[in-house]
Amino acid sequence: MNDEMHKRRAAELQELRESMKGVAHVIAVASGKGGVGKSTIAVNLALALNKLGAKAGLLDADAYGPSAPQLLGIQQTPQVTEEKKMMPLEKHGIKIMSLGFLVQQDEAVIWRGPMVHSLITQFLRDVAWGELDYLVVDLPPGTGDAQLTLTQSIPLAGAVVITTPQVVARNIAGKVISLFRKMNVPVLGVVENMSYFVCDQCGKEHDIFDRGGGESMATRLGVPFLGAIPLDPAMRKGDDAGEPIVVTLPDSRVAQEFVKVAQKLKEQLSSTKPADSESGAE
Repeated sequence: MNDEMHKRRAAELQELRESMKGVAHVIAVASGKGGVGKSTIAVNLALALNKLGAKAGLLDADAYGPSAPQLLGIQQTPQVTEEKKMMPLEKHGIKIMSLGFLVQQDEAVIWRGPMVHSLITQFLRDVAWGELDYLVVDLPPGTGDAQLTLTQSIPLAGAVVITTPQVVARNIAGKVISLFRKMNVPVLGVVENMSYFVCDQCGKEHDIFDRGGGESMATRLGVPFLGAIPLDPAMRKGDDAGEPIVVTLPDSRVAQEFVKVAQKLKEQLSSTKPADSESGAE
């Protein structure tokens, strides 16, 4: 990178950080592969943080599979201010922005890396997030352009990595942890989704996809284990209906587990500020 490009990049980063100055903590939610329930976790985590009294937002940065509109039951389009800032939509007390608000439901997003970079940059720079305690960012699966763009653009409070108990999911999740470490982003912990199923007749727990793999991976890699989210048909029904379980069934076991995860994150981040993090942003 020559001097001119370096100056231009520095100016872009300064503009991004100025736009995000009202956001105290940015939390990346990531997974190694699709199908582990990452987006459902991200939505309910943001809602759980709000339930604990925090001002929370959700940025659906999964450009290839934006699902926040469906999971939250939102069909509106964001408004644009005179200052050319997009206003995030609001529901259940949180602010939300997603590419899904800007494209048709069945429209394919066929983008190369630079387009994904531009999208995430725009959602950070050109959305009027205002004052937030936490902005939860739902990243696409894997270790690609979206992850690099986010880690190199703004200081992150840290990353939460989602896995399921199966060996293949755990192994790939470990690669995501490795990426964040290389980018100097703190790994706040691991959440194991689909951890077990509780029979509604007898109350017995059944390990459908094995169990404990997420916790053992976290221990092996030296990161916190934040919690295990059980399988529950009510959560699937809520996803399909756009009614998150943390809101609709707050006393359920699943909702309570989300609140426990959110509480652990709050405790971890209570003594830190974005400036304290030596993330990959330069």
